[in-house]
Amino acid sequence: MSMFRYRALDADGRRKRGTLEASGIDELERALHAQALLLISARETRPHWFPARRIPRRELIPFLFQLEHLLGAGIPPHESLATLQESSTGTRLRETASALLAAVERGRPLSDAAASRPEAFSPVATSLLRAGEEAGRLPMAIHDIGSVLAQEEAITAHARRIAIYPAIVASILLVAAVVALTHVVPELEKLLRSTGQALPLPTRMLLGLSQAVRDWGLALALGSALLVAAAVAALARSEALRTRMHALQLRLPLLGPILHKLALARFASLFGALYSAGISIVEALRTSEAACANLSLRASLRSARQGIEQGQPISSAFETAGDFPPLVVRMLRLGEQTGAIDQTLDRIATLYSHEAGDAIARLQAAIEPALTVLMGGLLLWIASAVLDPIHALITRLPL
Repeated sequence: MSMFRYRALDADGRRKRGTLEASGIDELERALHAQALLLISARETRPHWFPARRIPRRELIPFLFQLEHLLGAGIPPHESLATLQESSTGTRLRETASALLAAVERGRPLSDAAASRPEAFSPVATSLLRAGEEAGRLPMAIHDIGSVLAQEEAITAHARRIAIYPAIVASILLVAAVVALTHVVPELEKLLRSTGQALPLPTRMLLGLSQAVRDWGLALALGSALLVAAAVAALARSEALRTRMHALQLRLPLLGPILHKLALARFASLFGALYSAGISIVEALRTSEAACANLSLRASLRSARQGIEQGQPISSAFETAGDFPPLVVRMLRLGEQTGAIDQTLDRIATLYSHEAGDAIARLQAAIEPALTVLMGGLLLWIASAVLDPIHALITRLPL
C-alpha cells in the first residue's frame, strides 16, 4: 500500500486536495468516486525522514465525539466516516477521515485503519478499537478513547502550567540584563571613568560583568548551545542514560513529586481504560508500558508485568517493582479483593491528577513572589551600582 497525494473535483466543481492510502491509481480513483470526487491528478508521496506531526488532542476529541454519536445512532462506519470527512474543517482531520474511509471500504477493520495513522491514533487507541470491535461495542470503545484523550489533555495542562510563568519571567530577565550590560552600562562606564573617582565595589562588579558579557558572551552562548546539543545527542544514543535522567526527574525537589504524580495519573488512566475494555491485564500493561513517557516508570511497569506473568498478584508485583507509592499498592490490593480493578485505577488517576493540580497551584503561588523578589533584587543592585558613584560625584560639586 502507498500514500497518494491527489487533486479532485467534487459535485459542485470545487477542487479538493488530500492524501489517501491505496494500492494503485485505479484503487485511488475508485475510493474517490465513492466519495463523489473526480480524480484530476495524483502522485505517490515519498516516505518522510521524520514521523508525521501528531494531530492535537483538542482537535481529535471532538472528531471522536462525533464519530461515537454517529455509530451509536446505528449509522455504519463507512457512512459515519464519510459524514465526518465532509464536515471536518481541519485539513489533517479531513485527510485522516478520508484515509480511514478508504481503508474501511476495502474491508479492513477500523482498528487496522487507525493503526496506519499513528499521527492521530496511539497504540492505546488502536488497542481499545480492536477490543471494541471484538466485543461488538465500537461506540463505547471510541467513547473510552475520547475519555483517555481528555484525561491526558488535563494532565498535560497541569504539566504546562509548571513551566509557562517561570519561563516567561526568566526570558524577560535575561533579555533585559543582556541589553543593559551590552548597551546601557558601557555608556555609564564612560561617564564614571571620566570623573576619575574611585568606584565602589558593586559598581566595579557591574562594569566587570558588562565587559565579560561583551568579550565572552557570544562564545559562552555558542558553548552552551554545543553543550546542550551534545547532551541531547548522548541522550538520543543511550537509553540507559535517558532512564537515569528520567529517574532523576522523579526525585527532584519540589518538581519531582509533581512529575511523579502526573506520570502515575496518566498510567492509571490508560491502564484502567484498557482493562475495562476487556483487554487482559498483561496486554493492558504492555500497551500502557509502551505509552509511558518516563523510562524509569516504564522499567518499573515492565518489572510488574513480568511478575504478573510469573503468577504474582497485581499488588505484589507493583510493590516489588518500585516507583509506585504505598497508596497505589494498597488501592490495587483493595481492587483485587473487591474485583473492581478498573474502578480502582480510575480513582487512582483522579486522585493523583487532583493532587498534582493542587501541588502545581501551591508551587505557582510560591514562584510568583520569589521571581518578583529576584527581579527587584537584581534591579536594586544595578540601580545602587550606578547611582552610588553619581551621588558621590554630585555631593562633591561646589555649591
